[in-house]
Amino acid sequence: MAPQLLSVKKDSFFSWTNHAQNKLLQYNLSESRVKRIIRNPGRIEAGIAPNTIAAMQKAGSKKHPYEIWVMYEIKSQKLKNKKIIIISAWKYPGITKPGEPIPIPPDIFEEIMISLEKTSPKAKSER
Repeated sequence: MAPQLLSVKKDSFFSWTNHAQNKLLQYNLSESRVKRIIRNPGRIEAGIAPNTIAAMQKAGSKKHPYEIWVMYEIKSQKLKNKKIIIISAWKYPGITKPGEPIPIPPDIFEEIMISLEKTSPKAKSER
């Protein structure tokens, strides 16, 4: 049986990749939680893919803290036609230090790189 995709609402501002929808199911994240991280991030870093942004918020408790990360791309800088493409989302157990490389699980990293190679011939040369 094929894995089900989470059906996210059609929105003129946000666009979701199939990968991101799968990760919402895998990590039990809601669409609104991911949007909240983009609107009000605890920290912003450069994404691993070209022209992407990674944003995070702390979550959990003092005893068991974790971070929720979202990687996205802003397609148009014009305010009227602005479109945000959500590429991936994941939970990281623990707390990361600012400025260090983004903690991406290996399986997510591989999936993102494979999808980049399919969509962008420029990404092959940068890898």
